Amino acid sequence: MTTAPLVRRHTDRGVAVLNLDSPGNRNALSAGLVAELAAALDDAAADTGARAVLLTHTGSSFCAGADLKATGDRKGPELLVDLMRQIAVLPKPVVARVDGHVRAGGLGLLAACDISVATQAASFAFTESRLGLAPAVASIPVLARADPRAAARWIITGERFDTEEAVRMGLVTGRVDALHGILAGLRAASPQGLAASKELTTAAFLRRLDEDAEEMCRRSARLFASDDAAVGVRALLERRDPPWAL
Repeated sequence: MTTAPLVRRHTDRGVAVLNLDSPGNRNALSAGLVAELAAALDDAAADTGARAVLLTHTGSSFCAGADLKATGDRKGPELLVDLMRQIAVLPKPVVARVDGHVRAGGLGLLAACDISVATQAASFAFTESRLGLAPAVASIPVLARADPRAAARWIITGERFDTEEAVRMGLVTGRVDALHGILAGLRAASPQGLAASKELTTAAFLRRLDEDAEEMCRRSARLFASDDAAVGVRALLERRDPPWAL
């Protein structure tokens, strides 16, 4: 039996459009989705007709973060690190278009993209602290690219914030109406110029990834193995408050 793809791809005037298409689990970063997205990024990198990549989604969520129902999979942090690094070193700019919810590790995927736009329907939250966790791996691109002082509130409290705040703090580049101009600019640029310019803008993020990724993966593993995390994740899956919620 053939399963439906979790990432769909087509090309639109020199832009490889990659569509996360696993709405049933809110485009969570399952091993399958990550593998298909990585393969699609490789294909886009090798496609001489593609000048850039546009990452978008099906359903009401861009990405919900880790697939918490995949209890046997503990390689999620390493997979996210590899995916973020692949985006950063890809010789073509990756633009994210968000028209829904972005949660937890999904914010790491979003922040790893070179440019991002979001609609008014988008919402964002680092939900980990409410589950006994922390956005260890996701924090690497977020704190490298967004205002750390502004990000601290949302990382620590787990509150939901909107597109206006995401743009203000630098997590998102701009509103969705900027997308047309962004794509026009990418189509007007030379492939060599795009690759060389991207290297300048990703250098600090890649240095931080090299310095912090191993420790952040270890920290994530320790937290996921804790009693608090087991209680918090179970409460989330059962749609109830954890015992520490006041």
